Amino acid sequence: MALIVQKYGGTSVADAECIRKVARRVVDTHEAGNQVVVCVSAMAGETNALVDLARELGGARPPAREYDVLVSTGEQKTIALLAMAIQGLGHKARSFTGAQMAMRTDGSHTRARIESIDSERLLRVLADGAIAVIAGFQGVDADGNITTLGRGGSDTSAVAVACALGADRCEIYTDVDGVHTADPNLVDGARKLDHVSYNEMLEMASLGAKVLQIRAVKIAMRYGLPIHVRSTFGSDEGTWVVREEDVMERLVVSGVTYNRDEAKIRVKGVKDEPGVAGQIFTPLAASGIVVDMIVQNLSSDGTTDVTFTVPRGDYARALEIAEKEVPRTGATTVEGDEHIAKVSIVGLGMQDHAGVATRMFGVLASESINIQMITTSEIKISVVIEEKYTELAVRALHAAFIEDGAAEPTAE
Repeated sequence: MALIVQKYGGTSVADAECIRKVARRVVDTHEAGNQVVVCVSAMAGETNALVDLARELGGARPPAREYDVLVSTGEQKTIALLAMAIQGLGHKARSFTGAQMAMRTDGSHTRARIESIDSERLLRVLADGAIAVIAGFQGVDADGNITTLGRGGSDTSAVAVACALGADRCEIYTDVDGVHTADPNLVDGARKLDHVSYNEMLEMASLGAKVLQIRAVKIAMRYGLPIHVRSTFGSDEGTWVVREEDVMERLVVSGVTYNRDEAKIRVKGVKDEPGVAGQIFTPLAASGIVVDMIVQNLSSDGTTDVTFTVPRGDYARALEIAEKEVPRTGATTVEGDEHIAKVSIVGLGMQDHAGVATRMFGVLASESINIQMITTSEIKISVVIEEKYTELAVRALHAAFIEDGAAEPTAE
């Protein structure tokens, strides 16, 4: 007998018929002799509709506490319906909101962090032979207020519960059949990976891949929990996200990702002296703006240009803050550009192969794509380019590193 946590996203529970199919899959897993906990998102479109209502009545930035109370109702609706469908198939099922399963979070509304989970109640339900159906995306703080974990938080809920229960694995069911070497909607030759390491998945998720939420991968890596990403609409094996030592096919490049949700800001003529960078970035951090890539260039006149990227949704606010800091830093001008994209290659095998960066830059040059910024780690290289070249860059890099056989397994 295995203890399995399954998570189903919004498209998997989009309507009554979809919920019946999910119930059938859950029951099949249970009848195979497994204990099952099911974590679900709101039905497709439900959260967006609730957000629209919140903004209609609460303004562009609705009160955070009431916003959480409202948007959490989407998952509450789904857990009740799924529990009914499972019971209709002759199996015991019990639904739980975040508060009912005691998922304790901090008090940061709309972006709460999980602090603890009281697993005893869920374990009692499982011991009674029932299926536990839990709401993703939500919890409760120390004062009993409903909190939410941010968009995509159901992945985090499922993985956190799986770790708290000591589950054998967490299955993430979605509308794709696994993790691919590139976006299959963009690259015809993209193929599904059988295994990918936690670190590779973290990089892919942070660089634009939408299959798994970053916080979920971090929790799974901390506890060594295997994640199986697979399709709700088929029975084929998906992609296993596991420890690095469990990845058999160690590719030079496992994936090519892109992110169009970026904007670039350049502060020109900054004084080259200690503390100036802090004057630029501290106000951004205080405003909750996450800075991604940073490049500093020293000019011949003794000043520097500081260039950085931020999420496109924060661009206007970040530009305003940077312009306010110009007098303090001695900078001459501030420039911005919303029409950029970040394209990246990721792979464990990059640690063992020289010349990967040179090859990447050569591929982009051959397509007349100019590189504006570069950042690297042991297993990834990211570049900022003009947004209009995104698809061309992704296809060219995928062809060079994966389709042309440059990503062969390394010798063990």
